[in-house]
Amino acid sequence: MSDPALYLRGAEDLRRNERQWQAYESTGHCVLLAGPGSGKTKTLTVKLARMLSEDVNEPRGIACITYNNECARELETRLDALGISPNGRVFIGTVHSFSLTQILFPYAKLAGVGLPDEFTVATRQQSRAALERAHAKVIKGPENPQTWDFRMGVYRRRFLVREQSNFDIADPQLAKLVTAYEAELRAKSLIDFDDMPLLAVRALGTNPWLRKALVAKYPILAVDEYQDLGRALHGMVMGLCFGAGMRLFAVGDVDQSIYGFTGAHPELLRRLSERSDVEMVRLGLNYRSGSKIVAASEYALGEKRGYRAPDDAHEGTIYFHPCTGSYAGQARHLIEQLIPEIRERRPDLDLGEVAVLYTAAFIGDEVANAAEGAGYSVTRTDANALYPRSSRLLRWLEQCAMWCCGGWRSGDPRLSRVICEGSRLFHEVLIDDAARLEFQRALTAALWSRRDDTLGLCDWLTELREEIVAPHVANARSLHDDLGLLDILIARLGPDGDMEDLTLGEFAGIGTGLNRINLSTLHSAKGREFDVVILVGMEEGRLPRNNPSTNDLREARRLFYVGFTRARHEVHLLYGKNIPSRFVEEVEERLANEKEWL
Repeated sequence: MSDPALYLRGAEDLRRNERQWQAYESTGHCVLLAGPGSGKTKTLTVKLARMLSEDVNEPRGIACITYNNECARELETRLDALGISPNGRVFIGTVHSFSLTQILFPYAKLAGVGLPDEFTVATRQQSRAALERAHAKVIKGPENPQTWDFRMGVYRRRFLVREQSNFDIADPQLAKLVTAYEAELRAKSLIDFDDMPLLAVRALGTNPWLRKALVAKYPILAVDEYQDLGRALHGMVMGLCFGAGMRLFAVGDVDQSIYGFTGAHPELLRRLSERSDVEMVRLGLNYRSGSKIVAASEYALGEKRGYRAPDDAHEGTIYFHPCTGSYAGQARHLIEQLIPEIRERRPDLDLGEVAVLYTAAFIGDEVANAAEGAGYSVTRTDANALYPRSSRLLRWLEQCAMWCCGGWRSGDPRLSRVICEGSRLFHEVLIDDAARLEFQRALTAALWSRRDDTLGLCDWLTELREEIVAPHVANARSLHDDLGLLDILIARLGPDGDMEDLTLGEFAGIGTGLNRINLSTLHSAKGREFDVVILVGMEEGRLPRNNPSTNDLREARRLFYVGFTRARHEVHLLYGKNIPSRFVEEVEERLANEKEWL
């Protein structure tokens, strides 16, 4: 139950912005179109707290679907500040998690979607093996079967309801491969990541009783980052909200749609916002970025949107850095010249407020190598990070580490929060009060005895794996892959690994980012903000890539826009001297001719 005093205090902050207040006061279906830094997450969380307190009676609750686990964690943190902890009344998670835990696990047997009675989620290794077997039966070529993985995923997401489409006609060979691959999974009683929303949509589409059951449990559905969630989520929304009576509160921004390769379709949000039975609210103030950065972000986007900074906002600064040489040269310039200049100009700036953004992890490798040579610590959120940030288990263990390294004293994070997140993680196993109490006791004892940031991370993770993780993962169908990722990390930390000297304190610091330069792909940076943003490799052939299609060019521009708008005070653009991106050239030209643009 939310604390009314907390969300009412937050509501007073919303009252100062007419459009935020309009969204807060909405009573029917509502779509909030919110640009960068516009306060959409605050609006969403305060609105959720109000609806949970005023509009939904126990034991009914609210489901909130997010794009990824990072977004889910951010929402959980903010709701926690309003006195709301995840429990049986509040679901917060990805569309895949919602599909798996709220639809497939409890109802698949009754829904008739072709799943065995006892199915589990395939590990990466199991998925690769299934593809290899399917490839041998259908394609029979000499190439690596894994080269078909991406195309197969796109095709599967394209055809949600295959019986009423041209699934078999659009690409007959690919259709046969998809069918064979899914058959290989089912023969082993497995589903994969893409199966989750696809099967959930099919279950909802063919079973009216299932839609009614979900509406009875969750009369309100909230969706964050709607533009990135694709056709499966849209199908759920159409069936649950406009077919079965679930109330919708959706938040998104078509200009920040950057996941076309995963099946995102920004036009779905546009269509939703234009429905006559939906109240559309648009937020136009950017509270994050300086006024000059806000103006230049529209130049980056190439279209006017009418975004502006508050009247009392700082100006912000944009810097252009043409560099000679390779990405390694840009990295050296960044670390050896640019960072020292920033620190000299702003001596009180924590390096954790500096983000270096790029299009691909190999560029991050160059920056990381240059940083290490100069004695800087970094935090990476790309494909070469210490571990995949999408792993719920490893993110939770990071929280445990933070508690052991000072959280027990400061209350950040609180032990109750760590326990709560662990209980949600192992919800398949912790099925009654006795099991949850025993988990709480075991976890508290394990963490309390390991409150030492000098401990070797390998030993700490190995011990927690055996004492806490393994006993619960054994019967948790959705976490087997996460356990595999943990084992890979432990191997890297062992005597024969590449990170054997990493301490518990260093692992905990990865999560905080304190005094560490943030290295991230542009995609992984979405939803985050930093004081200083440095965009590296902003050149033609990289962003956009060579010979882009019309859709590729639009998405590349949106990606550039997303990176640009992460900044509060400074944006730095680094690029090859003779090959600047057309987007960089446009921003520079329009900044030089602001009156003409305005």
